[in-house]
Amino acid sequence: MTTETNTATPATTETKTEDSLLDQAKEALTGAGEAISDAFEDVVDAAKKNPVAAAAIAAGAAAAVAGAAFGVSKLLDKDDDK
Repeated sequence: MTTETNTATPATTETKTEDSLLDQAKEALTGAGEAISDAFEDVVDAAKKNPVAAAAIAAGAAAAVAGAAFGVSKLLDKDDDK
C-alpha cells in the first residue's frame, strides 16, 4: 500500500492561485480591450457616415455632463450654506 504525501506548502498553493487569478485577469483585460477597440471603430465609422447626427449626439452628451456638473455644484453650495 502506497501513501502519497502532499509536498505543496500553503505558500506554493497560494502562489499558484495568485498566478491563476492574474492570468484570468489578463485574459479578461485583453478581451475587454479588444471589445472597446471594436466598439470605437464602429463609432468612428458611424460618425463618418452620419456627421450631423454624431455632432448632435456629442452636443447632447456635453450638455448632459454640464447640467450634471451644474447640479452637483448647486447641491454642494447648499451644503456649504448650512
